[in-house]
Amino acid sequence: MVGKGAKGMLNGAVPSEATKRDQNLKRGNWGNQIEFVLTSVGYAVGLGNVWRFPYLCYRNGGGAFMFPYFIMLIFCGIPLFFMELSFGQFASQGCLGVWRISPMFKGVGYGMMVVSTYIGIYYNVVICIAFYYFFSSMTHVLPWAYCGNPWNTPDCAGVLDASNLTNGSRPAALPGNLSHLLNHSLQRTSPSEEYWRLYVLKLSDDIGNFGEVRLPLLGCLGVSWVVVFLCLIRGVKSSGKVVYFTATFPYVVLTILFIRGVTLEGAFTGIMYYLTPQWDKILEAKVWGDAASQIFYSLGCAWGGLITMASYNKFHNNCYRDSIIISITNCATSVYAGFVIFSILGFMANHLGVDVSRVADHGPGLAFVAYPEALTLLPISPLWSLLFFFMLILLGLGTQFCLLETLVTAIVDEVGNEWILQKKTYVTLGVAVAGFLLGIPLTSQAGIYWLLLMDNYAASFSLVVISCIMCVSIMYIYGKCLSFCGLSGPRPPAYPSCPPALLTPLSRAPELFPGHPDDAGIPATPLLPDLLALCLSGHHLFPGLGPPSSPPESSSLRAAPGAERAPLPAPTATGSPKAW
Repeated sequence: MVGKGAKGMLNGAVPSEATKRDQNLKRGNWGNQIEFVLTSVGYAVGLGNVWRFPYLCYRNGGGAFMFPYFIMLIFCGIPLFFMELSFGQFASQGCLGVWRISPMFKGVGYGMMVVSTYIGIYYNVVICIAFYYFFSSMTHVLPWAYCGNPWNTPDCAGVLDASNLTNGSRPAALPGNLSHLLNHSLQRTSPSEEYWRLYVLKLSDDIGNFGEVRLPLLGCLGVSWVVVFLCLIRGVKSSGKVVYFTATFPYVVLTILFIRGVTLEGAFTGIMYYLTPQWDKILEAKVWGDAASQIFYSLGCAWGGLITMASYNKFHNNCYRDSIIISITNCATSVYAGFVIFSILGFMANHLGVDVSRVADHGPGLAFVAYPEALTLLPISPLWSLLFFFMLILLGLGTQFCLLETLVTAIVDEVGNEWILQKKTYVTLGVAVAGFLLGIPLTSQAGIYWLLLMDNYAASFSLVVISCIMCVSIMYIYGKCLSFCGLSGPRPPAYPSCPPALLTPLSRAPELFPGHPDDAGIPATPLLPDLLALCLSGHHLFPGLGPPSSPPESSSLRAAPGAERAPLPAPTATGSPKAW
């Protein structure tokens, strides 16, 4: 809505500039708004919703964890999600180009690119392992169902081996935790764990001992990168059509697995273990830190992907509505996936006669050891295995599409000439090839060590730095009106304009204190990925290196002659745009 004081200004443009049109003919737009919503849902709903949230929930107080989780969603996740969408949609630029509003903070865009690069490298390796298990499931008997295979050791004890069962009870020597990835104890191991550790990975004994490259995994890595490239060969025009399947079919599979899971004996026990609240837990700072971390990681805030996807929106799209829909869908999916996971784990615990905590795990240990082990207990187990790993592949691809598009869009927008716009397909190919080459070390015998290292640190402390600087720069240096000026839809309530800049840093405060070991046993201190992103995020902040407080005329988002978008208003000395 245009106020009286802004007469002569239309859609956020300054009076001397051309009116902002709804479409961007130069960069292109989504075919329709459903494509954007589905792409954003596929980006936000990923592997972490299935293998990380359920574990965090039961570890941090069960149903009580929902309280800090949804508090963080309302007062931190949704406002920041909306701010990034409105930022990208208003500027119609990727995570680098948008910082022409304040070139001093362009390092934040580079930090986003570094985070997306790290995650994109190891994320596709996880997808390639899911491809490997998917192909391995195309058999009458799952290869991890029984012991007696060439890769099994004398310590192997399978739940289906008749020789190890006594009246259907738990084998006497079966280990308590079937899914601990790096179990070096003398306890007996499950066939699914030995299949994962000794056959799929051929795990080395040290992170520095790379050994040989696992050729089957390398081939699957090539397949996954080819699939990602083909789906993005025409940018959002092609990926927008693919997401109709990749973003919706995982919900079909989740529903099928949920219906099958709740009909099994012991499923109710697993679900109650997942939901039973332990209210004393919410008084612990670590629980609130885990809730904030999960919200950030799951929604993809400060990765650059949200800005990139929103930059292809039509200018008058109601991004406030979209941010609410996507955020709530993402969190509801996490809760729903917990029912699917713990119904099967409850059945497995009941079959073994142990507590649910003895079979519950997270991360790769859940996806490739514990859950596949539970699936072997079901009739027609190869079918359920195919569905489960196909769902993991689709969940991973939905996020990978946006990660790759974030890097490609940032490069294309930064160069910005007609030649690179016409050769965008070759840029996509080049980034995909580079990602494949950088992922090869992760397919070696020590690759899982590096994958876990990157998973724990690539998008942790660096997101704190990026999000805090982004909030402060947008809300207080450029002007808090940026997110709303000229965009259609109802003006959001007053509270979202403040929490991103105030509550976001506070919500991540528990993660700023080093020395607490994470689940992989690695001290939670910023390592190379965090330090690199930190340096990149702050390299323009040193005195003398950045531009003066009032950016030069060329630094604004000025449209080229004949372009469809008007520039963003330059900030005044008080930090507010001149036109407002």
